[in-house]
Parts: sequence; C-alpha cells; structure tokens
Amino acid sequence: MLKQAEAVIFDLDGTLVDSMWVWTDIDLAFLGRYGYAPTPELTVAIEGMGFTETAVYFKEQFSLPQTIEEIKEEWNRMAVGIYGTKVPLKPGAAAFLRYLKENDYPAAIASSNSQELIRAVLANHQLEDCFDAIVTSCEVAKGKPSPDVYLAAAAKLGVPAESCLVFEDVPMGVLAGKNAGMRVCAMEDDFSSARREEVRRFADYYIRSYDEVLDGSYEVLR
Repeated sequence: MLKQAEAVIFDLDGTLVDSMWVWTDIDLAFLGRYGYAPTPELTVAIEGMGFTETAVYFKEQFSLPQTIEEIKEEWNRMAVGIYGTKVPLKPGAAAFLRYLKENDYPAAIASSNSQELIRAVLANHQLEDCFDAIVTSCEVAKGKPSPDVYLAAAAKLGVPAESCLVFEDVPMGVLAGKNAGMRVCAMEDDFSSARREEVRRFADYYIRSYDEVLDGSYEVLR
C-alpha cells in the first residue's frame, strides 16, 4: 500500500481518533436546549459536511437563533476539553505516524472538523510534529464527498493527487478521496458499522488497526 504513495492524508474523526461518540453527546445536549433530539437521519444528512456547512444546516433545519459563527464557537467550547484530554487515538495510529515521519512521508490532515479541535487532540497525544499540513473543509468551497479538502491538502504537501494515499472511515469521506483521484484505505469504526459494506464497496483497502498497514495484513478490496 505505502510503496505506491508519496504522501499520506488522514481524515480525523473516526479515522485517526476515536471521537464520533463526542458528537453524539454534544448534539444531544445542544439540540436539547431547543426541544430537539438527534436522529440517525440527521447523522447521515450531515456526513461529510464541514464545520461551517453543518452549522448552516443546523441553523436552517432547527431555526436556531444564533449566528453561524456563534454555533461554531459553542461547539468548540463544548468539545475542546474532551478533544484535549479524553479522545483516544485509533489502534496503531501513533506508531504509524512515527513510521511515516521517520521514513520521510509527508503527511496531512484533511478534516471536516475545526482547526481548534484538531490541534487540541494532536497536542494531547504529542503528534503535532507528525503533520506538514492541516486543512479543514471550512477552508475550501465544498465539504466531502467533494474532493476539495483532499486536493487542497495535496497542494500544501506539494504532491500530485494521484500519488496520495488517504485514510477515511465513512462513505462520504471515502468518496471525497476517490473523487480527488487518490487511493483510499478505509479504517473500521464502530460508529459507522451499519454502513461498513458501503465503505468497503468504495475503498481500495480496509484496516482495523494501523498495525495492519505496517505488517502487510490489510485487506485489498480492488
């Protein structure tokens, strides 16, 4: 898998860190203030949306009184302490990131999350030095499944899109990488287990731990 790659780009939530549970709790608390509750349909509807796109969707869908920026600021306040102390890495992630750095693979994060939360979780795990670029969907025209955030990350790394290997966990993210012309390895995540077969249908490879990349035990899907 790595032999064909000149650079590696990671999604964050559900891919590099085990964090999707955080947003279940935050959505429940946040929407509960206005008499709403999150639903499985809501989760599917916002999959792949950037932080700003999601705030716009929530404001319109639930007629929220705050501005878009106020919604985003509130989500950051609710989540930053958790990301900075409680969100764990996915299995084998730390060792894999160190391997990439030691072997001179440029690496980037291309996430739908905010810069604040990305940097909080990286600082907690002392992994800031493992990444040459961090790009969020708020910084590009469209969120996933559009390829924008992955193309922007590749441009910052100075590597052609077709030479990048992407790690993702949900269908819209896998499609974003594929739409960018990149090879995509899907990471197993319990949060999206109901859509596992859809993920596998789109991805090139499949793993349950980053150790599988290094020891060659990953699944080749196509």
